[in-house]
Amino acid sequence: MTKKTYSLMLHGGAGALDNISSGKEADEYMASIQRVLEHGRTILAHGGSAVEAVEVCATDLENDPLFNAGCGSVLNEDGHVEMDAAIMEGVKLAAGGVAAIHNIANPIQLARLVMEHSEHVLLIKGGAQRFAKRHGVEEIPDEYFITEYRLKQFEKAAQSGQVILDHESADADNKFGTIGAVAYDQNGNLAAGTSTGGIVNKYFGRVGDSPIIGSGVYADNATCAVSATGYGEDFMRTVLAKTASDLIEFQGLDARQATAKAIQYLTDKVKGRGGIILIDRHGLCAAGYTTKRMVHGWIEHGGESICTFK
Repeated sequence: MTKKTYSLMLHGGAGALDNISSGKEADEYMASIQRVLEHGRTILAHGGSAVEAVEVCATDLENDPLFNAGCGSVLNEDGHVEMDAAIMEGVKLAAGGVAAIHNIANPIQLARLVMEHSEHVLLIKGGAQRFAKRHGVEEIPDEYFITEYRLKQFEKAAQSGQVILDHESADADNKFGTIGAVAYDQNGNLAAGTSTGGIVNKYFGRVGDSPIIGSGVYADNATCAVSATGYGEDFMRTVLAKTASDLIEFQGLDARQATAKAIQYLTDKVKGRGGIILIDRHGLCAAGYTTKRMVHGWIEHGGESICTFK
C-alpha cells in the first residue's frame, strides 16, 4: 500500500531582489517563508485539505507586511490600497476570486467564500465588498494598510510618473510582488491560491493576473496546481497557469518539465517578467522564473522544508 504524503509550495515575489538577497532583510523573508511552510505542514500532516493549507498559508503571508498582499499591499495612483486574490481546488475545478477590493485584511479568505458560498467565480470592487459584508467579513481601517514605507514608495513612483512593481525603483529592474501557495494533500487533491496588492501607482481599478483563473492561479487534480508572481499583464496575455497545466495534460510532462517549458513560452511570447510555483498530480514540486530571483520555498512529499531566493 502506498504511503500517503503531501507537498506544499509558497512564493513571495520574483525579481532582481538585489536589495534583499543577503543580510538581515533577507533573513526576515526566509524566516517568514519557513514559518509559513511549517504552519502548512501541520495542516497537511494531520490530514487537512489542500484548500485549507493554501488558505491558511496565504493568510499568514497576507498578515506579514514584508509581502505585497494584505497589510503589506502597495498603493494605487490615488494613494489607496486595492487588492486582488483567488483560490482554486482541483477536484471539481471550483474557484473564487475578488478584485480591486479594499479594507479587507485577508482577500484570500474572501475569495474562498466566493468559491464556496456563491454561484460565481469572480466578484469585483463594490459587489465584492457587499458580499463580504453579507458574510460577516470585517472591514479594517485604512491605517492598517497604509504604512510609512508604502507612502514613500508611492510618492517616489508618482514623482517619476511610472507604474512600477513592489521593491522596484524608477530606474532599476528590481521586480517584486504577489504571494502564493500551492498544495497537494494526503488524498491526492490539489489547490492553489494567489493574493496581491498589485503594482505601485497602478491605475485606479486595474486588475492583474492574480484573481484571473488560468492566468495567475490554476488547480486541476488531473494535472497540477500553479501560482504566479510578476508583471500580471504578461501572465494574462499568455494564460500561463493554464498553459503549464495543459503541458502536463496534453504532452505528459512532469512538474519540472512543464514549468521549464511554460517559462520558456512566457519569454518567447511576451518577454514576460516573473515566475511560477507548481506541484503536479504526483506531488512533485517545481519553480521557474525569468527574473534574477524568486522568493520561494517548498516541502516535497513531506520532506525537509527548503527556502531560497534563487
